[in-house]
Amino acid sequence: MTNDEIKDLVLDIIEGIDDEADFASLDPDQPLREQLDLDSMDFLDIVMELRKRHQLQIPEQDYPNLATLNSCVTYLAPLLKDV
Repeated sequence: MTNDEIKDLVLDIIEGIDDEADFASLDPDQPLREQLDLDSMDFLDIVMELRKRHQLQIPEQDYPNLATLNSCVTYLAPLLKDV
């Protein structure tokens, strides 16, 4: 997957969790949880959806790597390179 495809994947998952999420003013370097008012259950739903769609096992200690959209891309790119 390309970086843009990974961004689209993450945003698609978030939209599936919160269909009222406003991506218009999203800063890719700021925490997603704060910008989109995601709670801890929403965040876990994102992780679970990544597991469901792409069989990714993301250890809890790596969750901080999914804080921002750009950090998601950085973390997920090597895991999704062959997808």
